[in-house]
Amino acid sequence: MKVSLLYGRRKLSVDLPEERVGGILEKREMPYLDDPWSALMRSLKNPIASPPLEEISKGRKNACIVISDNTRPVPNELLLKGILEILKKNVPRIKILIANGLHKELNEDQIKELVGEDIFENFEILNHNALKNEELAYIGDTPRGIPIYINKNYIESDLRILTGLVEPHFMAGYSGGRKSICPGISGYETVKFFHSPMLLESPKADNCVVEGNPVHEEATYIARKVGVDFIVNVAIDSEKRVSGIFAGDLEKAWYEAVKYVSKYSEVPLSEKYDIVLTTNGGYPLDRNYYQTVKGLVAGARALKKGGILIIAAECIDGLGSEYFKKSLQILKEIGDYDRYIDYISKPENFLVDQWEVEELVKVLKVASKIFMFSDGLNREDWKYTFTERIESVEKGVEKALEIVGERAKILVIPEGPYIIPRIEGGE
Repeated sequence: MKVSLLYGRRKLSVDLPEERVGGILEKREMPYLDDPWSALMRSLKNPIASPPLEEISKGRKNACIVISDNTRPVPNELLLKGILEILKKNVPRIKILIANGLHKELNEDQIKELVGEDIFENFEILNHNALKNEELAYIGDTPRGIPIYINKNYIESDLRILTGLVEPHFMAGYSGGRKSICPGISGYETVKFFHSPMLLESPKADNCVVEGNPVHEEATYIARKVGVDFIVNVAIDSEKRVSGIFAGDLEKAWYEAVKYVSKYSEVPLSEKYDIVLTTNGGYPLDRNYYQTVKGLVAGARALKKGGILIIAAECIDGLGSEYFKKSLQILKEIGDYDRYIDYISKPENFLVDQWEVEELVKVLKVASKIFMFSDGLNREDWKYTFTERIESVEKGVEKALEIVGERAKILVIPEGPYIIPRIEGGE
C-alpha cells in the first residue's frame, strides 16, 4: 500500500506491506479558512475577553510585536499586515521582535522570507539575542526561583503584542501564547533554568498536557509578570493553511485555541505498536535534527517498549547548533542515560540545547532502535544522532520487520508531531 509522508517541502510516497500496517494515525480533517484576511480583521475587532486592538492602541507611543522565527510555520506576513493596519493609525513607533529564544539570529534574506518584502522595507525588525545582556532587563524571579530576563525592546514598549502558532508541544503541552515570551524573548539565564531537568523531568512536561505542567506554569507566570496587552494566535491544517484565528487576552484566547486544536491533534489509540513510522511534519519543522527530536518524542508515545521507531526527516540544515552537537557528544561519551541526566542537572554543566538531548533520552529508553531516512545529514553528523541511517523508508521497514518478527504491526503517523497519540486507558 502507498502512504504519503510529510518530508521537507514535499510529500514522500512510500510503499508498505499492507498486511503489516496496523493503522495510519491521522487527525480529523481540520477545516481551513477560505478568507483568512477577513477572519483576521474580524478577530482583531471582536477579540476574546479583550477590547478591540484599535481601542487598546489609542494613546500608545510605541508598540512591540513579537513574532516566531523561521522554525515555525506561522503566517507572519498575514498576521503582521492586519495588526499593522490597525496600529499605524494610532502608534507612532512600531518594532517587530523575532522570538529566537536561543536559536541563532536570522539574516536579512531569512527575515524577508519570514515577513515579506513590504514589511521588511518599512518597519523596524529586530532579532532577539538571549546572550546579549545589554539588551535584557531583569524583572524578578518566578516562585520556583527562575530569574526573569526579558528583551528590553519589549519591556520598554507601552503596547505589547504576541503572535504565534498553537500546536502540540513536547514540553509545554501546547505552543503559542505565553511561549512567545519564554523562551521566545527571554535571556540565557532564564532559559537555562526553564529548559532544565528541574522542569523537564516531570511526567507532566509532555505533549498536550497543560494542567500541572511545570513548563506551562512557569511560562505563564513569566508572561503575566512582564505583561501582555494582546495576542494573535493561529491554528493551521496539514497543508499549513490557516484554520482558526484566536485574538485577545493572553490566557483566554490561548485556551480557546488549545481547545480547538486538541480536537484535531490528539488522536485516541487502543494499543501501542511494535514499529512506528513517523515524520517531523515536513518543512520548516524538519529542517534539522534538533527539531526532529519532536517527531521522535511524539512517535515514541505509540511505541511498545523495545520496539523500533522509523522517522523520515529532511534535515536540510543538518544537525542543528554546535551546542546541540556538543550535548550529543557528551551523551555519547557518558554512555548512560541516567548518568547523563544527573550530569546536566548540575547548573555548572548547563549547555544550550541540552534539553533536546534530554528529550531524546526519553525516546532512547523506549525504542530499541531508531532508523532514520534523511537527505540533509552528512555522515560525520549522523554518528551523533543515536539513529541508524537507512537508504529508504521501505528498507527501514523491511529491516525492522526482520528484527521484530513477521507478526509485528506498523503504525504510520504521516504528520509526525502534529498528531499526538493518546493511549486509551492511559499509558
